[in-house]
Amino acid sequence: MNFDPPKSEEQLWQRARDLAGRTIGELGEWCGQEVPTSTQRAKGFVGTLVERCLGGDAGNADGPDFAALCVELKTIPVTRKGRPKESTFVSSISLGDADSIEWRQSRVLRKLRRVLWVPVESDPRLPLPTRRVGHPVLWSPTTDQEAMLRHDWEELMGLVGSGQLEQITAHLGEVLQVRPKAASSRVRTTGIDAQGFVRTLPLGFYLRSSFTAQIIAGAK
Repeated sequence: MNFDPPKSEEQLWQRARDLAGRTIGELGEWCGQEVPTSTQRAKGFVGTLVERCLGGDAGNADGPDFAALCVELKTIPVTRKGRPKESTFVSSISLGDADSIEWRQSRVLRKLRRVLWVPVESDPRLPLPTRRVGHPVLWSPTTDQEAMLRHDWEELMGLVGSGQLEQITAHLGEVLQVRPKAASSRVRTTGIDAQGFVRTLPLGFYLRSSFTAQIIAGAK
């Protein structure tokens, strides 16, 4: 197993295809990592393991995971029928500049320009080491998809930037939604509402599972 960073998008794609059908236990053996029996106490373990097998360093928080190739990696938990089980985190929201950032400079667009999607079985009845990696999809948003993403982003960022945090719910947005993003409900950051500065939960952008289902349906 070659853990060096991939030199081209084609090499990254081939490595991802080679993982398809392998179990998480096999990936752990290749990397010399013990695989827990469940993800309850190992949040993020699968994503980090897959990234390492593909030659990533799992250390780039703001830019794409494979910076030299400008490709983001998204491991996505799926049901036995291949449907995404949950929404997918895209990026955190910087509340301080929400009223001035434009779509073309947004973190969301940076993260979604080119994405390698790697589905992973997520049936709770299966021990984690026995769950299998699915067929990858190398994706960029179509013109229509980017238009939908931009529309949702501008509507939601407009509410954030104008201090209307109380109006934001997970029901807003056709393909993109805003949800709290924190390890604990006690975590707070500084935001702005109609009354001025407030302490609020950190927020993040998430892709709806109905949207990601369409993407991974393109797996060959």
